[in-house]
Amino acid sequence: MPRSGKKKKKNHMTISVLLIILFLMVGLVVYNYYFHRLEDTGVYHPSFGIRIPDGYAIHGIDVSRHQQRINWQQVATMKSKGKSIQFCFIKATQGNYRTDDYFDRNWRKSKEAGLIRGAYHYFDPRVSGEIQAIYFLRNYESESGDLPPVLDVEEQNNIHPSIIRREVKKWLDYVKKKTGVQPLIYTNTRFYRNILGESFDEYPFWVAHYHDGDEPRVYRQWHFWQHSESGNVNGIKGKVDFNVYSGDSLSFDKIRIK
Repeated sequence: MPRSGKKKKKNHMTISVLLIILFLMVGLVVYNYYFHRLEDTGVYHPSFGIRIPDGYAIHGIDVSRHQQRINWQQVATMKSKGKSIQFCFIKATQGNYRTDDYFDRNWRKSKEAGLIRGAYHYFDPRVSGEIQAIYFLRNYESESGDLPPVLDVEEQNNIHPSIIRREVKKWLDYVKKKTGVQPLIYTNTRFYRNILGESFDEYPFWVAHYHDGDEPRVYRQWHFWQHSESGNVNGIKGKVDFNVYSGDSLSFDKIRIK
């Protein structure tokens, strides 16, 4: 009996060791899978504190009052592994009731620093699209070389999708009529698929997608990709959204306001 007990104990130890080895091997396989998957989708930039997607030449950020007072000269001169910030989208207005506290300063200083700038309006689905467009244009004026105006639409607020689509279209139509420029639409892949849909496929698209480390999972072409919300930039306090442009410098110049 004692010998049988020792043999059982030894068998239990052997099984435990094998299970530990198996667990470590599975962990190693999973780690290698995700590590190489991330390696394939970009290069880590310690200066920016994030991984930057490979294969894109034009990089930028977007900001609002949450970044407070920005030193735009430091933003424009920052470099990391050959990458620099070339464009910025700046929040201008929201609904028909709020102009971003730092918009005027950001709009002026970003251009003085040599960055290509664009302005965006944060859409409130509870307010008429045309009224919001009028409010936006009262507070925003573009110049040659700027990026097209952007409609940031990402909240539903229990409003039916058909109503959101109707009012979004009003905003886009009004801004295009008054400026002569086709606006961009900004939203995430899920909102675009479930709320906006194919009705807006004709508009240039700025897509937010930073959860999987891979390119946006959306059926249509996108022009800008917001790939991270946690970058670091000289001259800015706190985290910053990072973006890439889908094409080369020639196509980038074509979408800028003439």
